[in-house]
Amino acid sequence: MKLCLSCHHAFADKGWRCPSCGAMPDKIDGFFAFAPNLAATNDGMDRQAHHHLDSIQEHSFWFRARNRLIIDLSSLYFGRAQNVLEVGCGTGYVLRGLQSARPEFRLSGSEIYTNGLCYARKRLGADVPLFQMDARAIPFVDEFDLICAFDVLEHIEEDTQVLSNIAKALRPRGGMLLSVPQHPFLWSRTDEIACHKRRYRSGELVEKCRAAGFEILRTTSFVAILLPIMLAQRLARSRLHDHDVAAEFALPRLVDRTFELLLEFERRAIGAGLSFPFGGSRFVAARKPDKSTV
Repeated sequence: MKLCLSCHHAFADKGWRCPSCGAMPDKIDGFFAFAPNLAATNDGMDRQAHHHLDSIQEHSFWFRARNRLIIDLSSLYFGRAQNVLEVGCGTGYVLRGLQSARPEFRLSGSEIYTNGLCYARKRLGADVPLFQMDARAIPFVDEFDLICAFDVLEHIEEDTQVLSNIAKALRPRGGMLLSVPQHPFLWSRTDEIACHKRRYRSGELVEKCRAAGFEILRTTSFVAILLPIMLAQRLARSRLHDHDVAAEFALPRLVDRTFELLLEFERRAIGAGLSFPFGGSRFVAARKPDKSTV
């Protein structure tokens, strides 16, 4: 069901004009915009970030390894999902991975910046619906089998509000798959430049998901083996006045490949049932309970 953000009427029409109040979302750059005042500038992310991301994702061990883990977890815990939304889809890199690995998914993507959606459209084609949206006000109710948000919540002060909105947009027994940066002791200039509001404590995301009514299916850290290197790098680079975030991903090919192989070991271990207690990222797979149990 679609949800009118003006009068909060839920409806099942094909179009976006609300049959109750007649409201219709704006369009920006060809995308329906549900938070047009935030489409070009906001405090959650630098407006040029997607331009940089699009140029480095294909060449970074971290993005490639994370994508494979996302695909694994979506198969392990949400094998029957069909209607899938990625909140904060950015340039469409994750959606493209899911599109290839899970062709049965009916994918949709949202992003607060329309410049990211322009990259996503080129990467995904016209068959994947994309729209501009504030994750704190999702224009759907009881709609999706699975909602994903990867390294999104840390950009939003009201992360619990986002989780509540995700719960409303999911069908009963629908799934949620999240990742966030972890461990406050890793906080550095990189987080500040990325407009992060927080790095999560080890159990913090699970606590917030449960408070929003979710059942936890799985939680694990990721980038555990590389945690000492990550800490040393953050401490060293945080002292640089001309700190370049992109340099963390622009590694020599041999180093990049070695790090990817280490994360491949972690991915396989996670797939075999091992959960890492510490790591640069935290993943959570959760499920919305039946209406009768809410």
